[in-house]
Amino acid sequence: MNRSLSKSQSSLQYRATVEVKSKYGAEFRRFSLNRSNPGEFQDFYKLILRLHRLTSIDVIIGYADIQGELLPINNDGNFCKAVSTAPTLLRIFIQRQGIHPEQTSLHLVVQG
Repeated sequence: MNRSLSKSQSSLQYRATVEVKSKYGAEFRRFSLNRSNPGEFQDFYKLILRLHRLTSIDVIIGYADIQGELLPINNDGNFCKAVSTAPTLLRIFIQRQGIHPEQTSLHLVVQG
């Protein structure tokens, strides 16, 4: 009986948080966010900069959606969508702003 209780507790935890894996260059960082209330994009942006020790540079943040498409995270709306639709892991890719897309492996698809 305890075993089924712990399974349901872990299931609730799955729904409450989303694990995030962010990548900048060859560096990875892991952290978690509250799935139902992830906060605002600007706070997330500052967290990414702090975790990757990025100062005095502007970056573009993107994520891989469930179909594998790379989409931008640049406002509260698409930040909340990225967090709420992530299955178990939200993969974040960070690129210096101003670098031409052909020079990197990060090609962001903007939905119109």
